[in-house]
Amino acid sequence: MRAITVPQPGGPDALAWVEVPDPEPGPGEVVVDVRASGVNRADLLQRQGHYPPPPGAPDHPGLECSGVISVIGPEVTGWAVGQQVCALLAGGGYAERVAVPAGQLLPVPAGVDLVDAAALPEVACTVWSNVVREGRLRSGETLLVHGGGSGIGTFAVQLGVALGATVLATARSAKHPRLRELGAAHVIDYREQDFVEEVRRVTDGHGADVVLDIMGASYLGRNVAALATGGRLVVIGLQGGRKAELDLGALLTKRASVTATTLRARPLAEKAEIVRGVRDEVWPLVEAGEVRPVVDRRLPITEAPQAHRLVESNDHVGKVLLTIG
Repeated sequence: MRAITVPQPGGPDALAWVEVPDPEPGPGEVVVDVRASGVNRADLLQRQGHYPPPPGAPDHPGLECSGVISVIGPEVTGWAVGQQVCALLAGGGYAERVAVPAGQLLPVPAGVDLVDAAALPEVACTVWSNVVREGRLRSGETLLVHGGGSGIGTFAVQLGVALGATVLATARSAKHPRLRELGAAHVIDYREQDFVEEVRRVTDGHGADVVLDIMGASYLGRNVAALATGGRLVVIGLQGGRKAELDLGALLTKRASVTATTLRARPLAEKAEIVRGVRDEVWPLVEAGEVRPVVDRRLPITEAPQAHRLVESNDHVGKVLLTIG
């Protein structure tokens, strides 16, 4: 088969469409013929040599895909050859075929196109596990989403609204109209406005009950300042750095918490548990049309370098997909 590989770490042009060995399903795995794969920032880091795949994962990038099951491995039940699926991956999605643990498969939701379904697994599992399971977002609370125009952000905005929360988001001003269409009650231009002041203003001083953060160090102090009493800050990205000082007194005063999580390197059992939660709690919302994949554009997989440039530019809204066939 063919796949996008990274012979040497570097810029987008380091990506190469070459022949690689076909995947063989191990016990508990199936092979999926890939129709599309989502582009994630982790793929960019892997291309640059900063985020190697976990042991046992394919070397080529790709953390989610959609496609059709072509081979059922040993010890797999409940899935059939020919079934349309999307999948959470530890790697290998930028390819014609990929072996997937059965616990990381999801059926394509009713009403969602097979290609567009590739935009769902990574964001759905990330947002649900962090906003709902870790952040314990409840109806009537306020959710602040940083990077609202990203794949993660557009999904988090919709899920928060569907769960009955008031959703605030930070994003470039050009993305504000789309985020309002998705249900954001207020959108903050992080380049021109102080998001702490804006959160306090629009919540009448209450603050955000849950903050979903992709920035890390550069936003840590301000995120704590933006929290409500009893608020929960969940960090899922480090685009603003790894290290920062934390005023524990401010955290104590607010009786608040800070959690940081990753998804890719979790054990298979933990990933399967998250996927089950998404299927049980999120898929009904997708099939009801309350949460939908937001796709900025589809590009042929041979244009993966262009897709990476687009994601690096941060000019897109939602997901960029690579299509095959």
